[in-house]
Amino acid sequence: MRLTSFTDFALRALMRLAGEPARTFATTEIASEFGISRNHLAKVVRDLADNGFILTQRGAGGGFSLARPPQSITLGEVVRALEGGSALVECFREDGGACALTPRCRLKVRLAAAREAFMRELDKTTLSDCAYPGQPRRSAAG
Repeated sequence: MRLTSFTDFALRALMRLAGEPARTFATTEIASEFGISRNHLAKVVRDLADNGFILTQRGAGGGFSLARPPQSITLGEVVRALEGGSALVECFREDGGACALTPRCRLKVRLAAAREAFMRELDKTTLSDCAYPGQPRRSAAG
């Protein structure tokens, strides 16, 4: 299964927040640290906030932080929220797609089982399991 770059960027940002859960981060800081477009990350942040994973604050001293403890957010929960509308293959679309193999295809049930196994594995992993602490900060003296 391949995740979209949108979900990849969301997971990176969440992992970084989990590395310092008490901190508020600026979009430019995370975008710079991971080499992500600031505008693209701003859209990701908006989606994460809309889904209740992060809290945002505008203005001076603003930024974003985790809305819940990192051990209470699973990767499966995040992936489902962000990838929920994406069909693994055409026949998984809500309208059934236009696959010529339907209705005698024997692959669909196996792909569905593989997708569920993938998601079950992500459901076992929390943000705290894969927290990314970032680079150690240098002191002015060192």
